[in-house]
Amino acid sequence: MIDIVSVSKYYGDKICALSNINLKIEKGEFVSIVGASGAGKSTLVKLLICEEKPDTGKILIAGRNIVQLRPYELPYFRRKVGVVFQDYKLLPQKTVYENVAFALEVCDAYQEEINDKVPRILDLVGMLKRKDNRPNELSGGERQRVSIARALVHSPKILIADEPTGNLDPINAWEIIDLLSRINSRGTIVILTTHNKSIVDRLKRRVVLLKNGAMVSDKYRGGYVI
Repeated sequence: MIDIVSVSKYYGDKICALSNINLKIEKGEFVSIVGASGAGKSTLVKLLICEEKPDTGKILIAGRNIVQLRPYELPYFRRKVGVVFQDYKLLPQKTVYENVAFALEVCDAYQEEINDKVPRILDLVGMLKRKDNRPNELSGGERQRVSIARALVHSPKILIADEPTGNLDPINAWEIIDLLSRINSRGTIVILTTHNKSIVDRLKRRVVLLKNGAMVSDKYRGGYVI
């Protein structure tokens, strides 16, 4: 479903963030993208959500080269790709329910759809009982669950989790990874970027290692090997 072909990305004249990346990800896969800070993980995420464009190569999603998307097409594309960030990006003045509902409201969803979807998604991530709380009343793990719920509200085929456990203690971190695994079991592609060796080793799923912008290994049932 995702086919990254000969992709390179440069910043300025000398900084190579990604160098000739070739990577295929099939429907239903769970892939961990690992590497030290500066390896190119975040750049790859930005390319997959069309926040930036590669200097060379193409990125095919469901057969379409997203590098060629026009500006007016981007909002529709991004609804098909859920993204979870390390710092949650929740709206502090809104409740849990309102944060998730807002992702539908900005797309002019009908109120009936909002009333149907939001409780179901909050229940999926274990946050329905906290629907009336605001972000500052939640733990880090709970905030990340709300962030995941918001990313799932458009029923995306792809979920990208960019260092989602970076601010969490080990227990909450594994609970988030377990949630991502359950989402993956429902057929959603999950792409996890992380530098957490213990999580990757425990997952025993496909692991892609980036080093200095290059893809140096791709193991289908591996651990975090530098």
